[in-house]
Amino acid sequence: MTTGSDPFIHHPELRDKIADPLRSSYRALDLKMLDEKMRAAGAAANWRYSDAKREETRQTALDGRFTDDLWVFAYGSLIWEPAFRFSEVRTALLKGYRRSFCVMSELGRGTPELPGLMAGLDTGDECKGLAFRINAEFVEEESRLIWRREMLMHVYASLFVPIETPLGDLEALAFVVDRSSDHYTPGLSLEKTAQYMATGVGIFGSSLTYLETLVEQCETVGIEDRVLFRLRDLARQMTQENSTA
Repeated sequence: MTTGSDPFIHHPELRDKIADPLRSSYRALDLKMLDEKMRAAGAAANWRYSDAKREETRQTALDGRFTDDLWVFAYGSLIWEPAFRFSEVRTALLKGYRRSFCVMSELGRGTPELPGLMAGLDTGDECKGLAFRINAEFVEEESRLIWRREMLMHVYASLFVPIETPLGDLEALAFVVDRSSDHYTPGLSLEKTAQYMATGVGIFGSSLTYLETLVEQCETVGIEDRVLFRLRDLARQMTQENSTA
């Protein structure tokens, strides 16, 4: 599953809460299948980055870093299913950004008719999440998987950011929301956000499940995010109301 010594030495409570990377469907993401689904939904042929463009962004971001261990900051689905091999996990604090459900999803967690929402790092106060360390020997292979997942389309931008952990400060790779993306949807009220979370279902599951799993992981490691928890409760309430209407 992972590499090196016990990766959960700092957080044994996560041992059964993080999906086995080698069994993750993200490692074998079928881009041709996704292309077919998007074309059927009426998407443009260039709905995602070309393989060459995606690789170009990876090489640029990691230039001079391929021979070092790589830390990755997780704030959304990477928290419970990183899909890359890691040798250590810690809680982490990123200042200057906040977790925000500001990414409209019409494939992964929704459809064009009933879009869902996914989390992005947007400018703000701070964000608490997890930091995963990838051993240097695996950076080349595992970063390709990360890029195929996080940089599939024009949604995020890769950035190295300073983070704080209980064992010291680090520099980590993070994927922040690209405000020039057509999928960037800022300024939604809590109620409107909850509506999207309550109804969006895509090829990777429902937006509500995404939200509930994120809350569960945060609770497991003691991350407090009152807005996130309130959003979960409100989306659940709306789902129940929709099912009885």
